[in-house]
Amino acid sequence: MSDIKIMVRGAYDIQKLRIMMGNRIVANFKAKLGQKPSMSEEELEEAEKTILLTLRTSYKKITDGVTTLPRQVGFKGDEVISSYTELVLVDQYLGLEQQEDKQFSRLKNVLKDFPIYNEFLSGIYGVGPAMAGVIVSEINIHAAEYPSSLWKYAGLDVVGDGKGRSRKKEHLEESEYTNKDGELATKMGITFNPFLKTKLVGVLGSSFIKQSATKCPYRKIYDDYKNRLANMPAHDDKSKGHRHNMAVRYMVKRFLADLYVAWRKLEGLPVAEEYSVAKLGIIHLAA
Repeated sequence: MSDIKIMVRGAYDIQKLRIMMGNRIVANFKAKLGQKPSMSEEELEEAEKTILLTLRTSYKKITDGVTTLPRQVGFKGDEVISSYTELVLVDQYLGLEQQEDKQFSRLKNVLKDFPIYNEFLSGIYGVGPAMAGVIVSEINIHAAEYPSSLWKYAGLDVVGDGKGRSRKKEHLEESEYTNKDGELATKMGITFNPFLKTKLVGVLGSSFIKQSATKCPYRKIYDDYKNRLANMPAHDDKSKGHRHNMAVRYMVKRFLADLYVAWRKLEGLPVAEEYSVAKLGIIHLAA
């Protein structure tokens, strides 16, 4: 399991570096391409995609029929990439993009060795090899005795104040560790895997929402829960964005509950009912 974790984290490290470089390149070209200084977040995202597409087209035109970059001496660009430095920057960005694609494409073959991918994850709309790699490499299903164990590890549990788990001071918990002197000590810290939470909520959650409700049951779970929140007087004071976040969190928790059952069964491990089912009699519809 450690091998695939190194592979997945490495792929995301390359992706992070590629995004950072892309942002810097885009920032340098905005003024050059007549980019307006103030735009909405949605317009900005589309504008950046347009700039990168323009740069990619210019790069292909300049390097057409050439296996390596042209010589710096006597270099002639075009109206977009006009200097050799700009050409090298775009070349480095495209190199990172190719390496990122290669790393993520290899994941699919590696994942075929894991029953949970073949029997569950691969059949869910919205879960690609990259996300499946995160789930398989970051979660130890043998340590997850209850569905709530997964929720807590993913930072989706509810804290004593009734709010969702976060990095806030009041949500930190005390844990023991061995200090540099080899002595047992305690410290306050988070109780969840921040990398896993970011991918589940920010990436998987968004991916589910983009799917059709007829193909992806988790999209329907999101829609139904969001509609329920909108019609509950107790949530009238919450903004649409707040209710959206609550619905995403609920949807991902339902996915994790289904993942727990499927994975524990495949591994021949005991499957426990959720607390809400076993103690409160609340029945959740499984996706």
